[in-house]
Amino acid sequence: MASNTQHYQLDLPVFDAPVRLLIVVAPYYRAIADGLIAGARATAERAGAVIDLIEVPGALEIPTAIGIAGRQANYDGYVALGCVVRGETTHYETVCNDSSRGLTLLGLQGLVIGNGILTVENMEQAEVRADPAGQNKGGGAAAAALHLVALSRKWRKQDDKGRPGGDTDVIRLAGELEGSTRK
Repeated sequence: MASNTQHYQLDLPVFDAPVRLLIVVAPYYRAIADGLIAGARATAERAGAVIDLIEVPGALEIPTAIGIAGRQANYDGYVALGCVVRGETTHYETVCNDSSRGLTLLGLQGLVIGNGILTVENMEQAEVRADPAGQNKGGGAAAAALHLVALSRKWRKQDDKGRPGGDTDVIRLAGELEGSTRK
């Protein structure tokens, strides 16, 4: 199956202190999960991040595991990985909606999360999206988490006037440099 999706290399943030990421994966479809993990690892390692990996039974358990880690562990960010393939019942909608909603709520509470849970119609779509040499959605989820870590660190710091965003990590999004323009 050919894909007309354009691919680009997202510039990763440059960090002034190490980043700890937790990858939480639901390996129900092992080959898909392995591709997502490979992409996420490669992206995180390119940014110099330290990675831990845990597995949970399914996509619905990913937000719970991240929520527990957010309360009890010391990570800068999280990468959620898994795959939900449409079946013959409405369970697909429940798993897609509830896992996404759970991650969104955790993010709104202040956790930094890159969402790489694939929601697809068939295995062919999943294979293309999970392949690090294809759409590399695992790498994209890790990049999203890293960018949010950089933003979190930027806003946590203050300049000499007490405003957020003093000297901070550099953030590049799609080749454009974002940074403080204050003098």
